[in-house]
Amino acid sequence: MRNFSANSEFILLGLTTDAQVQTLLFMLFLVIYVLTLTGNFTMLLVMLTDTHLHSPMYFFLGHLSLLDLLYSSVTVPTMLDNLMSKTKSISMGGCFAQAFFVFVSGGTEACLLAVMAYDRYAAICHPLLYGQIMSSRLCRGLVGGSWGLAFLDAFINTLPAVNLEFCEYRTIHHYTCELPSLFLLSCSDISVNITIMLWSFVIHAFGTFLLILSSYSCIVSTILSISSTTGRKKAFSTCSSHLTVVILYFGASCLRYLMPASGSPWELIFSLQYTVITPMLNPLIYSLKNKEVKTAARNMFRKHFQHRQ
Repeated sequence: MRNFSANSEFILLGLTTDAQVQTLLFMLFLVIYVLTLTGNFTMLLVMLTDTHLHSPMYFFLGHLSLLDLLYSSVTVPTMLDNLMSKTKSISMGGCFAQAFFVFVSGGTEACLLAVMAYDRYAAICHPLLYGQIMSSRLCRGLVGGSWGLAFLDAFINTLPAVNLEFCEYRTIHHYTCELPSLFLLSCSDISVNITIMLWSFVIHAFGTFLLILSSYSCIVSTILSISSTTGRKKAFSTCSSHLTVVILYFGASCLRYLMPASGSPWELIFSLQYTVITPMLNPLIYSLKNKEVKTAARNMFRKHFQHRQ
């Protein structure tokens, strides 16, 4: 196969080639994207405007909403354009930029979920020392470290991939650019790239997952030691939303990056789960199960409509 690295475009096949199905999918994912933007923007506004939500837990939740806005905006607009476009092409630079920011968004979300698990550990296992443990300086450091580690991970994986040579067959069986899909199109030796990606994923994903697991082991032990049934339910309810998000995100992303890249439909399903569905569900999960967020949202909308009247 001839080397086509000089050619500056890839072809994204997307989700389907059926024109009618493409129209239906466009409408579906447009609604999902609008809901994602609306839900996460609302969460950010609620947490910024309500002083009762200026605590470490909501500080992290606000950054999670900001991250979900980035995550969905990196992938969904390209998907929507792909569904309605006939050419379905993406520039090589745009493809690598998208792959880079998918790595950044995914890596930061994994770190933030681990940070939020530690926050719940401090709140439940050491309630009297919670204010001292989760100081504002530590919270800012944990969030900054999450973004920093994700950017480092993205650079380590993306920069070596930029030097790969790509062959005449440059069609990606996906709706977005991800490194596993790009590796399939390369004429170069990709063994080093795959090794880097697997080790960085194992260290990053399983490292953060182990932190979450150890935090919740201590949390469960503490909850079981509470004699009051009401107290146990209250303690568990503060963690249920976070656990739901952890299961949805880590389950799909681990399956996507550990399975061999082959263009299988399962790759699309797993990618949709953590890049499109989870960012939409996160604000719903946290708002529906959190009385403080629901109260703050009602107060914000009430003040807004009263001001307009």
